[in-house]
Amino acid sequence: MTAVTRFFFTPVLETPTVFAVINWWESRRMVYNTAVGAMGLLSLAAMGFFAVLPPHAENVTFPWPAVLAYGVLANLCYSLGPLAELFIRRVWGERYGVIGPVLLRYGFAFSIGLSLLPIPFAALGWGIRIVRLFIV
Repeated sequence: MTAVTRFFFTPVLETPTVFAVINWWESRRMVYNTAVGAMGLLSLAAMGFFAVLPPHAENVTFPWPAVLAYGVLANLCYSLGPLAELFIRRVWGERYGVIGPVLLRYGFAFSIGLSLLPIPFAALGWGIRIVRLFIV
């Protein structure tokens, strides 16, 4: 079994107590934070790159308070994962024991996509600057 398979597809193996479910999620938080942070840095770098490209290069200032707020909100949303899993297990029973990995996979993919979303907008802004050269 590969590390990716273990990370994304292995459900809670212990008796599904509240502690076991929370421990399962917390054991994956560091990888989540690292991946989302890396994609956020990639987005910041791409935004800076597109901002300084001609024509009409712009001064680059990064919104560090917004970056910090995004990191805090991403972790708050991640913390909803174990709560959702515990709620689903309580309401619909243990036949939904594999819901944790499903929630993790979808939440992980959404967070990575959201972190990369500024890149196409920065490229679009640069493209608009180029088009304006020919229109004006």
